[in-house]
Amino acid sequence: MTNIRIVTDSNSGITQSEAEKLGISVIPMPFLIDGEEYFEDINLTQEQFYEHLRGDAAVSTSQPSVASVTELWDRLLKEGCEIVHIPMSSGLSESCHTAQTLAKEYGGRVHVVDNQRISVTQKQSVFDALKLAEQGKSAAQIAEYLTATKRDSSIYISLDTLKYLKKGGRLTPAAALVGSILRIKPVLQIQGEKLDAFRKVHSLRQAKQEMVAAIRNDLATRFAQFRKDGEMTISVAHTDNYAEAEIFRKELEELFPDVPVTYTDPLSLSVSCHIGPGALAVTATRILK
Repeated sequence: MTNIRIVTDSNSGITQSEAEKLGISVIPMPFLIDGEEYFEDINLTQEQFYEHLRGDAAVSTSQPSVASVTELWDRLLKEGCEIVHIPMSSGLSESCHTAQTLAKEYGGRVHVVDNQRISVTQKQSVFDALKLAEQGKSAAQIAEYLTATKRDSSIYISLDTLKYLKKGGRLTPAAALVGSILRIKPVLQIQGEKLDAFRKVHSLRQAKQEMVAAIRNDLATRFAQFRKDGEMTISVAHTDNYAEAEIFRKELEELFPDVPVTYTDPLSLSVSCHIGPGALAVTATRILK
């Protein structure tokens, strides 16, 4: 049986220590903070990141260098592995397209999957890939499955502030001002490739109601058969808002007793950079049984 190695990036929420236990490789995402380069979970912790963000440091995302990707691939290939590389969604970063271009030089030994996920949904893709590898599937078969199921997940995110959307240029100053005056708390969604607007609310309570309604609708429509077959899971994610996330998790367990609520995880720092601290998210994701 071919030795399969799973590679992902830190947007999956999988730490370096967790990666070692799982037998996978996680490429740390780089960030520029006041002109200095940092790497997630290497020399930048979640706590340090939010300290910089709240301190109004100039924080921007970047993508892994070509060398950091190819050197890892080369090392794994020398060990006789075939590689399944699962980066964050191509709609949120160029790192996926870069990896796909690089893989063309590797003669089919590296399979880069754009399954259009991030954070806990991307993590689930990694777990599915590991399970398929254990079942003896080839790298090509694993990549094919992850591509075929790429739209079998939803993410809804409630923001605490408009400040970081404005700061990142995703919202005009005038719109941010009006939104702040009206106390608007946007709910965003990731359905496939990109982060998009979903609802406008005025309180966390309303935001949670909208997110629950959206998840309920997804489970009753596009994911109905998966739910019936016991193939759905719900997760909660947050940006430096663990206490509220745990409250939300318990509420979801009561609301959806037939669907396991599996994680309470930090959202990807690449997303956090643009939405700021205090955000709360819920996901529904199909899992490989």
